[in-house]
Amino acid sequence: MTDDGPSAEARVAMAASLRTFLRLPVAQRSSVLLMDVLGHSLEEIAAITGATVPSVKASLHRGRDRLRELAEEPEEARSPALTPVERASLQAYVDRFNAHDFDSVRELLADEIRAEVVDRARLKGKKEVSTYFQNYSGKSDWLLTPGTVEGHPAALVLDPADPDGQPRYFVLLEWAGGRLLTLRDFRYARYVVDGAEMVPLGATGP
Repeated sequence: MTDDGPSAEARVAMAASLRTFLRLPVAQRSSVLLMDVLGHSLEEIAAITGATVPSVKASLHRGRDRLRELAEEPEEARSPALTPVERASLQAYVDRFNAHDFDSVRELLADEIRAEVVDRARLKGKKEVSTYFQNYSGKSDWLLTPGTVEGHPAALVLDPADPDGQPRYFVLLEWAGGRLLTLRDFRYARYVVDGAEMVPLGATGP
């Protein structure tokens, strides 16, 4: 940003919805968010994401171009409701997670599972992703409830001391063949909650 206000790139990024950002590849999405929304430098983004500065530059350029293209598209129709299989898979994940039955949670994972703790780490395969669940097993500041974020299956994370309150952040989940294929946890990127359409299962959207 400049003293005269946000740059053109920053205005496009800040106006984009979470649904739009989710259509960008991970590297592009991270680069645009970290630079144009949070104001990090290229060197800082490289350190956060583990990429090289030239790679960050390329991702930033492509991400900005793609965001401008998406901004010119007509407003999308509301995403369809989850399928019965998606709802059942999501409910099973949430129930087992809340019970701290992480061995059973691991049974739901695809062999090629990929997990991203946004702004912190990327993991792939059951062995690496197991460390993700170990980290949660030692924390008590979360309570999951199944829902959607911009139409995508998600575990909405509540404050256990205020289970009727608004979600503090969320974890996006993607299933394939009844197995969990990708997981994106926004515990350390809670800024994405602002303006996101989060709907608990069983509730109806606005």
